[in-house]
Amino acid sequence: MTHEQKIKTLLVITGPTASGKTAAAIKLARHYKTVIVSADSRQFYQEMSIGTAKPTDEELAATKHYFINSHSITQNFTAGNYEKQCLDLLNELFQAHDVVILAGGSGLFIKAACEGFDEFPNVKAGLRDKLNQELNEKGVGFLQEKLKIADPDYYAQVDLNNPQRIVRALEIFETTGKPFSSFRKSSLNKRPFSVIKLGLSLPREILYQRINHRVNDMVKLGLVEEAKSLLPYRHSNALNTVGYSELFDYFDGKTDLPTAIELIKQNTRRFAKRQLTWFGKDKEILWFNADKFISDFGFSIPDVLSLYINHDPGIKK
Repeated sequence: MTHEQKIKTLLVITGPTASGKTAAAIKLARHYKTVIVSADSRQFYQEMSIGTAKPTDEELAATKHYFINSHSITQNFTAGNYEKQCLDLLNELFQAHDVVILAGGSGLFIKAACEGFDEFPNVKAGLRDKLNQELNEKGVGFLQEKLKIADPDYYAQVDLNNPQRIVRALEIFETTGKPFSSFRKSSLNKRPFSVIKLGLSLPREILYQRINHRVNDMVKLGLVEEAKSLLPYRHSNALNTVGYSELFDYFDGKTDLPTAIELIKQNTRRFAKRQLTWFGKDKEILWFNADKFISDFGFSIPDVLSLYINHDPGIKK
């Protein structure tokens, strides 16, 4: 960067699961002699490690990470909570660094850090209880169909295996008659730093192969045992997610272990597809081939950022 461009910058590294965000973020952090703030909503939780593909001890030692193992699954930690805590942290980190890396694949939490949210209206009394009753009696598929009709934009983005996010969107819709997604894009909160977003992409076939291999590795590392140890907390919102829900069904005798593992792979691939849909709508993201970015992208990191700042159209996804 030139001297004139040397301002406080949040450098976002994002993309679908298994695309190599951790390795890329560490490479950038070491280049800039800076730190990494996680925007992976599952890696916040101390009790969930194997199923969330947290950075290894060696990766955590390579550079300082924040929002890894920062909370317990017994805590209710929302995107709104993250926004406040992350902005407070960034204010502190920018005292020592010109560039801070924000890395993760949780689009809602990246939005929280970079833009923030509008104020949501108070919901009707008893509505959440009514929706949770429908969840218990009719299953998550029933609520998914309601959301698909009420708010197709959010349906395409949300983790459909997280029923509480679906309930939250439906209670806003049933209170206001307006889709939940409309409250998340009507205004932006100005940040005291610039934001540069770099996305890592891979051909779909390769990405899906990596997801399948990652799940196999998780099982070898003890994913089943980890999930079993979390059974007492299975109703925690943090555990309503891919990799754990399928194993809870196995423990309940609803399926066998090979089927549960295949469902984890399938649901993770579907989750990656929803991530790509979400990020594809963000026109600020500059996309790179993940393997090329991590190995040798052909030009220096400062040149990448300079090209981005100058909106050079020569770099394509």
